[in-house]
Amino acid sequence: MQTRPRRYHHGDLRAALLTRAEQTLREKGPAALSLRELARDIGVSHAAPSRHFKDKQALLDALALNGFERLGELMTECQARVGESFAERLDAMARAYVGFATANAALLDLMYSVKHNPEASQELRSAAQRWSEQIVQLIGEGQRRGEVRQGPVERVGLPVFTTLHGYASLAASGMLPPEATEHGLDDVIASILRGCAPEPASS
Repeated sequence: MQTRPRRYHHGDLRAALLTRAEQTLREKGPAALSLRELARDIGVSHAAPSRHFKDKQALLDALALNGFERLGELMTECQARVGESFAERLDAMARAYVGFATANAALLDLMYSVKHNPEASQELRSAAQRWSEQIVQLIGEGQRRGEVRQGPVERVGLPVFTTLHGYASLAASGMLPPEATEHGLDDVIASILRGCAPEPASS
């Protein structure tokens, strides 16, 4: 009797489960995720996923953690490709974040909902914190260069994050009006830069 071929390389079951789970999340939403269904989809026994995820919540945590790790890597990469000015670095970060949000809308929703779960792992909380720390670091560097207004970096950075995340969420959900899609992000970046600009010197 011929057995059903496995659709993953030996030792990569966890990665295969996460890949398939993210695909299901994108296509059907988190309610459709089931360890039993994932096992069936990749051709393993229904008990096999329990080696890596004790329950569905553990799977969701792992998906969110993976998302924040990818986002952090993307932010680091985009900063390495631009100049040192605050305007250039903010522009690169904003475009990378919005690009990630629109390409991974369902995952981004999951990332932020799971990170606020009281049972979220410390590893997940730390990964989520690193993304906000990247904005804080960007603001701090801009202040040291005299390109960003002075003040507590967290207070200066909060409007940056909320504006950027708000626009990204609207873009990812398709709620932006058609006329905003072409120049909307340019306008958002320009607005953030104006808000971060140093106070004019008093005469």
